[in-house]
Amino acid sequence: MPFTHDTEVSLQAAVALVNSLDGDVDELDGVAALDAFYERFEYTGRHDRTRAELDDVRALRLRLRELLTTDRDHAAGIVNELLADAQAVPQLVRHDRWDWHLHAVVPDAPLATRIAVETAMAMIDVIRSDEMSRLGVCDDADCQGVVLDLSRNRSKRFCSTACGNRNAVAAYRARQAR
Repeated sequence: MPFTHDTEVSLQAAVALVNSLDGDVDELDGVAALDAFYERFEYTGRHDRTRAELDDVRALRLRLRELLTTDRDHAAGIVNELLADAQAVPQLVRHDRWDWHLHAVVPDAPLATRIAVETAMAMIDVIRSDEMSRLGVCDDADCQGVVLDLSRNRSKRFCSTACGNRNAVAAYRARQAR
């Protein structure tokens, strides 16, 4: 893996957040779903558990989609905007079971701000190491999910097992039809 643990987790969380909106289907459909997201990606700090917080996190998805699927130069501009908007000040912190890693906003900053800044900080590593090819859009023709490829051989093409399986079955059936 080319990135540190906190970078990978921030990228995975951003991809999961972006992919939680699939057309008209919104998996982040309530405060309980936001609670599960918060727990799944082991966020720390402020979590209001309100509809307003949910709305702020949901509103972040389009900006993160743009960040995760654009070219390197445009991504750098978005990173700079996200960090400036949050008045980010990177600091080394250690808490809970995690050794030293970067945080760039205070723990009581709104959750949407922390997600935006953590994603921006992770994208700094992606951009600086020229690894934008590890991010893309699902190869399934009917899907627009974001793909994060952390594999050694850079072979991940689908955003989910469902998309991969659907394409594998279609390819099998096409071979059988010949």
